[in-house]
This record gives sequence, C-alpha cells and structure tokens, in this order.
Amino acid sequence: MAIASLRKLEYPFTPEQVGSLRTGQFVWVSGLVYTARDRMHKYLFDGGKSPVDLKNSAIYHCGPVVVRKEGNWVVRAAGPTTSLREEPYLPRIIKEHGVRVIIGKGSMGRETEKACVEGGCVYLHAVGGAAQVLAGKVVAVKDVYFGSEFGLAEAMWALEIKDFPAIVAIDSRGRSLMKKIQSTSRMIGRKLMETDRFEV
Repeated sequence: MAIASLRKLEYPFTPEQVGSLRTGQFVWVSGLVYTARDRMHKYLFDGGKSPVDLKNSAIYHCGPVVVRKEGNWVVRAAGPTTSLREEPYLPRIIKEHGVRVIIGKGSMGRETEKACVEGGCVYLHAVGGAAQVLAGKVVAVKDVYFGSEFGLAEAMWALEIKDFPAIVAIDSRGRSLMKKIQSTSRMIGRKLMETDRFEV
C-alpha cells in the first residue's frame, strides 16, 4: 500500500476520526492508550468501575514488560497479545464505556464486528513479534491501575504513544480484513486446484 494511504489517528479518538477509517488502511496512532488483558476485561464486563474515563479512548491488548529505572516506569516490551480471548467481553465494554479503538493481534469474532458498527469503533491489528520495537513507540508511562490486585502484566497501564503502527482490521462498518484475506485465499486455492499446471 502506498505511503500516501497512511493515516494519523490521534487521541481523543473522535467518531469523525474513527468513522473515516477503512479496512486495510495503515495508521499511526498517537496519544493516550490503556492496556487491558483478561482480568481487566472480565472486571469491566462484570460491572467493575473503570479507573479512567474510557469514552473516545483506545484499549490495547498488551501485557507490557515494565521496569523501574531511576524512580520512573520504563517500557521494555509492548507487543500485542491475542485478542480473540477478549471476544466474550468486548461488545459490552465497547457499548457501555464508549471505547473507539481496540488494538490487538489476530482475528476477532462476529460479535465484536457488530459492536464496532453499533458503537462506532475500530479494531486495529498491531505487529506481532516486534515487542521491543513497539516499546520504542511508548514515549511515557502516565499511570498504572490495579497493579497490586491483578499483577503488573494484567494491570491497566496508561501509555502515551507516538506513531504506533497498525492496520485497520475491522472498520466501523463491520468490514473485516481477516475475512477478506480468508475469502481471497480460498478463491486462489480453488483456482490452483483446478488448473492442470498445479503441482504438489
């Protein structure tokens, strides 16, 4: 995809920004994001009070490696974790908290696609296997919540990021990049199987 198609997405993530994104576009995300994994999702799903206002915010499916250095938190690794685990929780969280952006890794289910349409939300796929590179996109650790209750990996970290790379995997119209890729792959596979030139 051409460099010209790169889009900048900046916090707060307004309905106008999010609504203009299309499946397959590359984006650079900047501003405040909140990490959340299994325990945080279940806590919010069960009615727990969020320590921050999540309206027009981004949730990043990440358990960062964070260390103390000279009295400050420093992120050493910040790669995405598999997002499909959060499928049972996400639709309610998107609806009840007004989350606009989900960042993670891998495909999501039909319920999350529907929630993106109903809530004006997008799901962004981050680069897997590049945890140290993505940590370099974190310019500051603003705060941490539920560190003692959930442990540092499952805590909610407030991270300020700059030009964090991602691709739109589900847009606010519910269109899925993963499904498009799967459909195209099946079509190519059928054509290969049908041609006399196909060799194993």
